[in-house]
Formats: sequence, C-alpha cells, structure tokens
Amino acid sequence: MLYTVLKTLSFLCSHTPYKLLVHVGRGLGHLYWHIAKKQRVRAEETIRERLGCDEARAHEIIKKLFVNLGVTVLEMLYMPALNKDNIRGLVTFDHPEILWEALNQKKGVVMLACHMDNWEWLGAALALNGFPLSAVEKPQPNRVYSDFMNELRRGAGQEIFARGTSEIFGCVRAMRKGRMLGLIADQDGGWDGIFVPFFGKMASTPTGPAYFAKKFKAPCIPIFIVRKPDGYGHQVFVKEPFYYEDTGHPAEDDERLTRKMTEAVEEIIRKYPENWLWFQHRWNTPYEEAMERRQKQAASGKGAHHAPGRQDGGKGRKEQKP
Repeated sequence: MLYTVLKTLSFLCSHTPYKLLVHVGRGLGHLYWHIAKKQRVRAEETIRERLGCDEARAHEIIKKLFVNLGVTVLEMLYMPALNKDNIRGLVTFDHPEILWEALNQKKGVVMLACHMDNWEWLGAALALNGFPLSAVEKPQPNRVYSDFMNELRRGAGQEIFARGTSEIFGCVRAMRKGRMLGLIADQDGGWDGIFVPFFGKMASTPTGPAYFAKKFKAPCIPIFIVRKPDGYGHQVFVKEPFYYEDTGHPAEDDERLTRKMTEAVEEIIRKYPENWLWFQHRWNTPYEEAMERRQKQAASGKGAHHAPGRQDGGKGRKEQKP
C-alpha cells in the first residue's frame, strides 16, 4: 500500500512543471514548520547553542530550513523526471574538473557529502553527469520507503549497496574499480566513531572516510549542495581534495583526516545555515561516556571495534525519530 502511494505521488510530481512543484513545496514547508513542533524547537535550540544566534535569527533560519525541506521532499519524488538534458539547468557544479582529475588517478575517490539541501539530487546530478558514483543506503525506519528511495537512486544511475554483511565488500569493489564512493560526513558515528570538534562540541564521526582514504591512498573530496537564492535549482561546491597522511600513528592519522573533513562541513554550514538539518542528532553519542567506555575496554584488553563501511558508525544512545 505504501509503495503504491509513493509511486503515485512520484508520478504526479514528475509530471508537474518544476516551478509549480517548488511553489507547492514551499506551502508544504510552511505547514511542516507549524506542525513539527518538536523538530522546530530542537533545531532552534541547537542553532542558538552552536552558532550563537539570537532567538530572532534562529527563528528566521529554521523557518527557511523547513520551507526548503518542503520543496526537497517534492523534488525527491520528482527524480524520475531528471535526465542528462535537464539536470544541467537544475544543478550547477562550480568545479567539476576537480572530480575528473581525481578520477583520472585511478585510485577511486572518497566523496564526502553531508545533509545539506537536497543531497539526493546531488547523487542524481553526479550520476547523470557521467560520474561513476557508488554509495551505501542510509537505513530508514520503514523498509518499503528505503526500497522506494533506492529505486529512485538507481534510476538516476547510482550504484547503491543495501545494508547487510556485504556492504563493506561492495565499497571496496567500487574503490578498486576507480569509482566515486559517496560517504556522509555529518552523521553521529556511535560509540566507535572518531571524536572531533564540530561547532565547538566533540562529536563522534564515522570512521569510513579515513579507512577508505588510507586503504586506497585515494583523494578525499568534500562536495556540498545548496539551494540557489531564488529557490529554483541548486548549486554544487566541489572542494579541493586532501589525502590521508600516514605517519605510522593510526589513531592520530585517522583523527587528522576526520578533523579536516569535519572542518569542511562546518565551514559550508556556517555559510549556508538554512540548508542544514539542525534537528538531526549529530551529537548523539556523549563524549565523556564514550571515553569512559574505551578506557574500560582498554583495561580489559578488548579495545574498540570499528566498522568502516557503516555510515552511522554503530549505535550510540537510541535516537528519537525526527
């Protein structure tokens, strides 16, 4: 039943003129802002704490975020209408040559994205522009919804690895083929994540980027998408690549790359705060408690376990659904 509803909505959206779709999406965003009190309050509290905004400024930014989210939802449903001809007018890349130069090294590329604007269109735009993109699906509470989203992603030309025991091997195969491996750089990394400062607070961060960058000596490229000022279409910023510096001290080397990655994410969010999901549980795993757990593990001789292929880095505290 849910799949049929989603397919019907997607059919309707993908046959709606894009500008009309944006207009309707804005209306949905305003409605979402009014009814999603828990998410709205959490977002405003977080942005005041992390960016130091006053109440009026926080209110303004978060309202824009919710309006953008309304458009983003309809744009996701619109994805079957995207093709190689129209995508160039809807999503603009500032420096695509950086990606092609990195791919030409034949080592694979670790692509670092985050929950900015319509990150689903970022993947679609890359694939439709000819970039060989592979990614691991983000787990969703509903399996039907996950399958539907994966269908949309694959329809745009992305290679998607479903969650399971083979996901790490899929990522390894993609890197060996010289493909781009899309990883999310702004999720909570759980108890086994790498803790680095993020907006002034220690945040557990996934270990995957450091693992794959080291294993394949591959370039890491932060890439971010934001909505254009008029609300129609998107701009993609491709940053200069950086590399894993192997000094023989794995913990320090992993932390150094993860810090670089996180600093790039923080920089783009500061420039475009209305594009980031401020209500997500980014600091879900408490730093002090994680350090205590690791000290106990070290004392018992167990050590910490890392799951490089997982983008959630394992589980920290149980998250509430947004």
